[in-house]
Amino acid sequence: MISNFTEIGIPEHIAKAMDEMGWEEPTPIQIQSIPLGLEKIDMFAQAQTGTGKTGAYGTIILGTIESGKKTPSAIVLVPTRELATQVSGELSKLSKYSGHVSVPIYGGASIEGQLKKLKAGCDIVAGTPGRVRDMITRGALNLSEITTLVLDEADRMLDMGFKDDIEFILKAMPKQRHTLLFSATMQENVKQLAFDYMINPKEISVSQEEVILDLTKQYYISVGRRNKSWALCRILDIDEPKAIIFCQTKKMVDVLAERLSEFDYRVVAIHGDMPQSKREKVINDFKEGRTDVLIATDVAARGLDIDDISYVINYDMPDDIDTYIHRIGRTGRAGHEGTAVSFVTSEEEHLIKEFQMRIGIDIEKRCVPEAEPGQKDTIKRVIDYDQISDPFGMCKFEVNLGKNDGFGRVSLSDFISRNTRIRDISIGKIEIGDESSVVEVHKDYGNRMTMDLTKAKFKSKKIRVRVIQD
Repeated sequence: MISNFTEIGIPEHIAKAMDEMGWEEPTPIQIQSIPLGLEKIDMFAQAQTGTGKTGAYGTIILGTIESGKKTPSAIVLVPTRELATQVSGELSKLSKYSGHVSVPIYGGASIEGQLKKLKAGCDIVAGTPGRVRDMITRGALNLSEITTLVLDEADRMLDMGFKDDIEFILKAMPKQRHTLLFSATMQENVKQLAFDYMINPKEISVSQEEVILDLTKQYYISVGRRNKSWALCRILDIDEPKAIIFCQTKKMVDVLAERLSEFDYRVVAIHGDMPQSKREKVINDFKEGRTDVLIATDVAARGLDIDDISYVINYDMPDDIDTYIHRIGRTGRAGHEGTAVSFVTSEEEHLIKEFQMRIGIDIEKRCVPEAEPGQKDTIKRVIDYDQISDPFGMCKFEVNLGKNDGFGRVSLSDFISRNTRIRDISIGKIEIGDESSVVEVHKDYGNRMTMDLTKAKFKSKKIRVRVIQD
């Protein structure tokens, strides 16, 4: 509804574009920042990816500068190539009815094409500090008519060592300008940057948690490392989501992508070792729906701005709450509901408890979804002894031998040792029953119990072994 946006002062032509983009209502950061920004008040805002900040400063830019000029009137500085492309694309969508032209400039790509676009003229530049500085030095980018400056993800730009480049760029534009700073954190160096280059700035703080808790369903599945692929394929087969899957390492990204591709899932992978041209193609294919699943590391996914992701799956659990929030903030965006699923091993259960305390909401524990009747698993479930073992590494097995067969604890332990080559020290408690017994064995010897012991016989009786997983 256009009125949801115009009520906070968003010009009608921008509100109409937002409505056509599928946005349903303004986010908290947009509600707080847009009215101030349209009055050209400097501000620094604490807001992370997924809170709608691009729409916030994009609206402010488009609502305060004219279109159709040869020399840019606004510039957005961002830390990564991907973010430069995405911000420029978002601004182009928002300016559907205003005619503003936005150009992305960044390193790692042909400079000739970017030089050509700048020469043709534009209203807004979205760029990385290094390439922007290079264009200024070459005389290809004139910032003398800049009236609005946005520093997006300022903390990351400072962490990446762009402080000198940023200061060089700031000196190349008029001191009298409208300046907006957005940062996920408010470290001292970020605050200093704000006060050094802004005039009486207003401070705004919008936690990403305020957004994700409303629109994202969070749950976790207790699953061992060996069964993560099985659980993942169940979700992909049953729910058919458009999903981002997060892994901790580049190697795991490649391994998982290769495995899923073998089973004909439409999957692509992205991490820092890929050439820029391939990264751009991967992201574009995912955005345009030519692929359904994007597997990524945290670093590679930083700055991705895609609104229709229905699932975020933590294949590997993150170690800290900030990474968790940043990941699941990829879904539940622009008014759309999303789902965040975390695969949690027994050793990682404490992280769930910690995260629940930090965000003040329960993260529901669920089972792997049931397959449809007659539907076969793409990947078979295996017994994961690491997951079912107790803190001492012991697993329980039911064996169909007991008192009626003449066994006691010692004799049953000896029988198991002889037939499985499991040392006595690796056999724990034994509960003798009449028809069957429960035996504790160290997880390292689980396969010997299920494979070797079942080959043995006792007085022509075939031995059966069942793993107790509850």
